[in-house]
Amino acid sequence: MPHRLNAFLASTDELRQLSSKAKQVNVLQQHYKLLAPPSLLQASRILQLRQQVVVIAADNGAVASKLRQMTDELISLFQARGCEVTGIQIKVQVSAPPPVGSSKPRILSNAARDTLTELQENLADSPLKTALKRLAKRV
Repeated sequence: MPHRLNAFLASTDELRQLSSKAKQVNVLQQHYKLLAPPSLLQASRILQLRQQVVVIAADNGAVASKLRQMTDELISLFQARGCEVTGIQIKVQVSAPPPVGSSKPRILSNAARDTLTELQENLADSPLKTALKRLAKRV
């Protein structure tokens, strides 16, 4: 099977170029795994190499910011490993939406309910009084 796949990837010039680029990105990703701090590695990955510029995807703005601070260091580390890298570009690319927490309704204590009831009784009719009355009725 691998032989047929390799033969297919070598069948046209476009597929040879695509296969070559994929191999380059894979090699850079292996180097990146050894160079990047573990906390950043979990939230970033190599996207592509374009004209000796490595494009790194970050899962969020905080990771992207830290990687931008480290670009000179990362370039030096890639070059020390024999990679022809002259620049690094960071892109924010969210890989998965943040987990949605289950929202459980909060229950007011009796003291809190009494305080809200007392407060709303002392207010004139207003949207605030209506909101406090609804809040005090929560179980």
